[in-house]
Amino acid sequence: MELHLHDKVELKKEHPCGSKTWEVLRVGMDIKLRCLGCGHELMLPRSKVEKSIRKILTEEGEK
Repeated sequence: MELHLHDKVELKKEHPCGSKTWEVLRVGMDIKLRCLGCGHELMLPRSKVEKSIRKILTEEGEK
């Protein structure tokens, strides 16, 4: 799975605020995500993020 900076992704599990959509803020061994519903940010290992992504909604090249 190819993730890029500022991609919007939909996760399988809903955030407590009700949103499933997140923006990628950092890509590396860890991925930093921002919830587009409430603005909460978190950093998770790449392997965990890749397992929890349902689909990539926008990619950097499409803008």
